Amino acid sequence: MIPQLNRILLSHRATSQLSTLINGAAFGSTRFTTVAFFSTRIVEDDKPVLVRDFIHSALYDPNHGYFSKRSGSVGVLDSSIKFNQLQGRKAYLQHLEKIYKQSDISWFTPVELFKPWYAHGIAEAILRTTSLSFPLKIYEIGGGSGTCAKGIMDYIMLNAPSRVYNSMTYTSVEISSSLAERQLETIGQVDSHFSRFKVECRDAADRSGWGAVQEQPCWIIMLEVLDNLPHDLICAENQVSPWKEVWVEKRTDSLTPSELCKPVQDPFIACCMDILDMEASASQNRIMSLAMGMWSKVFPKPRRCWLPTGCLKLMETLHGALPKMSLIASDFSFLPDVRIPGERAPLVSSKHNGSSSDHDSYLDAKGDADIFFPTDFWLLERIDHYCSGWTKSLLEKSSKQGKRRRTITLDTSAFMEQFGLPSKTRTKDGYNPLLDDFKNTKFYLSVPTHNTK
Repeated sequence: MIPQLNRILLSHRATSQLSTLINGAAFGSTRFTTVAFFSTRIVEDDKPVLVRDFIHSALYDPNHGYFSKRSGSVGVLDSSIKFNQLQGRKAYLQHLEKIYKQSDISWFTPVELFKPWYAHGIAEAILRTTSLSFPLKIYEIGGGSGTCAKGIMDYIMLNAPSRVYNSMTYTSVEISSSLAERQLETIGQVDSHFSRFKVECRDAADRSGWGAVQEQPCWIIMLEVLDNLPHDLICAENQVSPWKEVWVEKRTDSLTPSELCKPVQDPFIACCMDILDMEASASQNRIMSLAMGMWSKVFPKPRRCWLPTGCLKLMETLHGALPKMSLIASDFSFLPDVRIPGERAPLVSSKHNGSSSDHDSYLDAKGDADIFFPTDFWLLERIDHYCSGWTKSLLEKSSKQGKRRRTITLDTSAFMEQFGLPSKTRTKDGYNPLLDDFKNTKFYLSVPTHNTK
C-alpha cells in the first residue's frame, strides 16, 4: 500500500536537494573521516564536531551519507497526471500507488506530481512581479530532473512577450553531475530552450562559485531546499541559564556518540541568536527575570533550540553575490509527529522494507536516515533582511524605514490560487490534492526595494 498521506507530504526528498549541500569547509569547521561503523566514528578521536557538521556528514558523506546512498535517478513521470479524469481522492491515491509501484521510486517532488501546473504557477509569479525592462535571468538551486526549469521556460515561451523569452537565461546550480546530465536531457526536449539553459555543477553556498558581484536583477528558485540544510543546536540547563552550543563527540563506552555543550563561540550560531534576539529577550524585564530565576530553581526545565545556520550561510552567499536578486522558496512549515525535542526540531526518518520509522534522536542517523527540518518562515524573513544589510536595530523596529526587501509568505494553496491554474489539478468531485493536501507547506517571496541606505 502507498504510505499514509502525511508521510507522502513529508517524503518529497528527491536527490535534487544535493545541490544545496553546505560543505563543511564552507563553515571552516572540522571535517569527518570515513571509517568503519560510520555512525559511531563520524567524529575523529578526541575531536568533537558541531551538530551541523554531524548532520552534514550523516546526510551527504560521499561514501556513507543518506543522499549519497540514494543517488539514483530522480522520480520522473512519463506523462502528466490527468487530474480531471480522476473521480476523487480515493482514485488519486490509487493512481499514486500505481505510479510508485511502476517506477520503484520512494517519492516524487510536487513539481513532478503536478507538472506542468506547479512550475507554471511559479513562472506566472515571476512574470507578474519582475521588471521586463531587463533581460530575465533565473537561477534554480537544486534543479533535480529539470522538470521545473522546462515548465517555467515553456510557460514564458508561450505567455510572455517574445523579447522576454528570446533574451532570458536559466541557470541550474547543481552539485550532482548525473542530475546535471538529466536536466540537459529534459530541457533538450524543446530545441529553443537549449541555448538559454545551462547547468553549473557546484555548491550554491560556496561564494567563490558565483564570481564577481552581479548587479543585474535576477531570480532565485529554491524548491524544498531549506529543509535539508544543516542546522545547529543550542541548549540551556534551565529557563534562565545561558545558551550553549552543542557539539557531538565520540563515546568510549557506547556505539552512539554523545553531546557536549560549550559556551557559544561559533560565529554562525552567534549570528542566528543575534537575529532572533535571544539574549535580549531573556533580560528585557528585570522583575520577570527574577521571577523566572526563582521558578527555574524550583521547577528547572532544560531548553533546546535548533538554528538554521545552513540557511544563514546560503542567504549570506546569495545576497553577497546577487544583491538585486528576487527569491521564490517553497518548503515545509510544519512536521507532524516529531519526536526530537527542541524548537524547530527535525524529523529523522528511515525506511526499511517499504515502511517508514521515525527516530527519537538525530544521533541515531547512520547514513540510512533522512534528517529534515521545518522551515520557520518568520525567521527566514529576518535572515533575508539581515543578510540584505538591514541592521538589527532596524529589525527591532516595526517601521519599514530602510527596508531593502519586500516579502510575503503564502500557504501553497493561496500561492497556487493566486498565480496558478487550480482547475487543472482538480478531480471530478472537486477534490484538489495540490490545494487540499499540502497544508504544511508554504511559499516565500522576496524582492528588492529601491532603498539603499
